[in-house]
Amino acid sequence: MEEWPDRGRQCQVNCPHGYHGTQKHQEEYNNSSQSKSPDKHHGDLTFIDDYSNWDIVRATQYGIIDRCKELIEAGYDVRQPDKENVTLLHWAAINNRTELVKYYISKGAIVDQLGGDLNSTALHWATRQGHLSMVVLLIKYGADPSLVDREGFTCLHLAVQFHQMPIIAYLVAKGQNVDAADMNGQTPLMLAASRIIGPEPTRFLIKLNASINAVDKLHKNTPLHWAVLSGNVAALNVLLAAGANVEVKNAMGETPLGLAQQNRNPWIIHSLIDTNASRSRSSFVLKLFKSFEKYKLLLLFLLSVGVIWITGYIADLESDSWLLKGILFVSTWLIIQLIIRRFLSMQTFGYIPLAFLAASLFWMVVTWFIRFLPDFPDSVFQIPFAVSITGCIYYFYKTWTTDPGYIRASEEDKKKTVISLAEADCLDPRIFCTMCLVRKPLRSKHCPVCDRCVAKFDHHCLWIARCIGAWNQRYFVSFLFFVFTVLLWMSYGTIVYWSSHCVTSYEKDGLWILLIQIISCSPWIVWIFLLVLFHSSWVIFLLFNQLYQILYLGLTTNERLSLIKRAHSGRIVGIQQNPFNHGCFQNLVDFFQCRCFGLLKPSKIDWSQQYTMGFDQPRTNEFQFI
Repeated sequence: MEEWPDRGRQCQVNCPHGYHGTQKHQEEYNNSSQSKSPDKHHGDLTFIDDYSNWDIVRATQYGIIDRCKELIEAGYDVRQPDKENVTLLHWAAINNRTELVKYYISKGAIVDQLGGDLNSTALHWATRQGHLSMVVLLIKYGADPSLVDREGFTCLHLAVQFHQMPIIAYLVAKGQNVDAADMNGQTPLMLAASRIIGPEPTRFLIKLNASINAVDKLHKNTPLHWAVLSGNVAALNVLLAAGANVEVKNAMGETPLGLAQQNRNPWIIHSLIDTNASRSRSSFVLKLFKSFEKYKLLLLFLLSVGVIWITGYIADLESDSWLLKGILFVSTWLIIQLIIRRFLSMQTFGYIPLAFLAASLFWMVVTWFIRFLPDFPDSVFQIPFAVSITGCIYYFYKTWTTDPGYIRASEEDKKKTVISLAEADCLDPRIFCTMCLVRKPLRSKHCPVCDRCVAKFDHHCLWIARCIGAWNQRYFVSFLFFVFTVLLWMSYGTIVYWSSHCVTSYEKDGLWILLIQIISCSPWIVWIFLLVLFHSSWVIFLLFNQLYQILYLGLTTNERLSLIKRAHSGRIVGIQQNPFNHGCFQNLVDFFQCRCFGLLKPSKIDWSQQYTMGFDQPRTNEFQFI
């Protein structure tokens, strides 16, 4: 959830009845407006004639505070409801007239007075309209968000129904029970699953620790039951991903799958059956491999080592039958696919590139010492290769084990953050992470793979299975450099091996005969060289791209992509002109924290705590990364 939706208004004045936005409301609005023409901007109104003869209700609707004060001073009772039982405080709250709310309360208005067709408080209707600043103000003056309206809804239930995520966060942070039941015994999560089509606010409530297996009082349905009944596939998938119990029975003895089969929704039936099957497989696998869970990376590595060896072994068979080799290759591929589908979860699946890279490097080292080393007896070749391999291992370990810069906060800190940002009118997705419920530091971003906010986020690396951020990026760049040197040495060793062990040459027999001879000479070497070429493609790109961004631009990958997107809309002032670019040399010193025995002075910034541009910025402040 990157952004909260902007809840637009159909007309300038909102009403506290159950028919806002309908033709009836529009007709009443048109009649009350008469010949007045409000400007399209809320709060800043211009009219053809003056408002000296307006009644107080209309003046409140449009926020004409001078006219309202004039009528109140003339003796109008601020608590007096109109003919439809709506008070002035209701009208002010509905239309987000904060100054009028303060004034009316100072004149004795009752904060929690009920009114309108739905018998709601002013806080109820401010919540419906999504006026966070008004909600904050009313609660500050003592409004009770736990009061229920005629439909039995508290403010939290209304915020869920009207998709008001900022208000949901604020109400929960102020102490409202996220599992509070309405008069039908439904929790906000049940309402989200049954009435709001889409993943939000279901996902958001789960982030706020809503119970995913609670049951309502009447039907004993869980949120998963309600998602099935409403056909809400997106919410159902969110609940399943959060671990909702698919075997719970309601008061009628029906499971979610049973309800789905009654409703004949193929998408929901498919999702529930797949979840049941995967969890059954997981139970079997856990019984078999539970003690080996912490060794899953090792097991994937050994699997990758075996796959690479089998592929090379089949290619290296002395048989001249390519049909036989093709059958063996296809059989091997099918077995691998079966293992992956049967035993690997989606989370474990993300480690396959890392395991493949590690296995490739393993066989490169083995090939070097067994096949290439006899052709390189001098230490001038052996020592640099050993240094490259040692550097790979060390900097991979540092990249993997170093915290990339995860933003951490306790539940109490999260609540304080929500409250402070809401009261400062800053509860905005550009400042506040709606997934982690924390304030986002400068240059940070929420990683959807790790599901965490990362300080100075660069990217989530597929080959490391780890986020690259403020504290491990320099180790990552060093790792890329040493992998690059290993690949260079392997390329050189391959060329020397072919020159020494293959009897043909390009000048003598041409390209086609040369390729055939090379493959016949040692298919294993060809297979390893193909791995070298494959890994070189992404290593070279990442290494030089990282160096270019770090030294020349002073940007992260995420920031550069953001600026490229903005460039297409014509909102860029120059990709090099940013407050983080201090010149190539200083960028190098800052990134690698080079001190040279005190001769250099790198700037050290804790990006996990940096919320403003309160540091040396010799360039421009026109950049804003979101």
